[in-house]
Amino acid sequence: MRSLVLFDIDGTLVRGGPAKYAFVDAMTETYGTPGNHESVSFAGKTDPQIARELLAGAGLSNDEIDRGFEQLWRRYLTYLEERLPEDPVQVLPGVPQLLAELARFRDIGVGLLTGNIHGGARLKLASGGLWGHFTFGSYGSDHEERDRLPAIAVGRARELFGEMVTAELAVVVGDTPRDVACGKAGGTRTVAVATGAFGVGDLAASDPDYLLEDLTSTGEVVELLFGWA
Repeated sequence: MRSLVLFDIDGTLVRGGPAKYAFVDAMTETYGTPGNHESVSFAGKTDPQIARELLAGAGLSNDEIDRGFEQLWRRYLTYLEERLPEDPVQVLPGVPQLLAELARFRDIGVGLLTGNIHGGARLKLASGGLWGHFTFGSYGSDHEERDRLPAIAVGRARELFGEMVTAELAVVVGDTPRDVACGKAGGTRTVAVATGAFGVGDLAASDPDYLLEDLTSTGEVVELLFGWA
């Protein structure tokens, strides 16, 4: 295995869908409040981090928050699954072509590194016809701190592909400065793509190894990824 590519989901592979309001409704039903969700950015955070931030702001203790998590995630996934058929995610331009091209290579592992809990990641990507492209990953359900996710993803890749897999041979691809930061924290290379809420200037300030406007130039993106090996 020569390299790993670890993709963020929201703003990188897809956009839209009912996830935010499925989450808000599940929070309200579980805790009696969704917190001040209109004033808090969800970008680049794990689902548990978002929930804790909103609920702490509403005055709940960590113990109260933790006690409701199992119920929260069950309700969230139920609402998400019910609503996705009428409000599917939109796959971003170039993504299907890029994933199809990467699948041609035996010496690269294609995985996920996302703040979504595992079930949410699966539902969103299945809605866009993308779930089958990913054989491993790390998720917000694995750890609340995003900076811990690269090591989890690399560890899972090592179980699949062998001991030659290391963080130095991995790259995190995401659309927020937090994606870049977590890749750096995990010892991977980083590609920032300006297809989400952050423009090229904001992403440049986070100092990624590479910065792209989008993923539409399949050949150039693949050359970029393989050029490190």
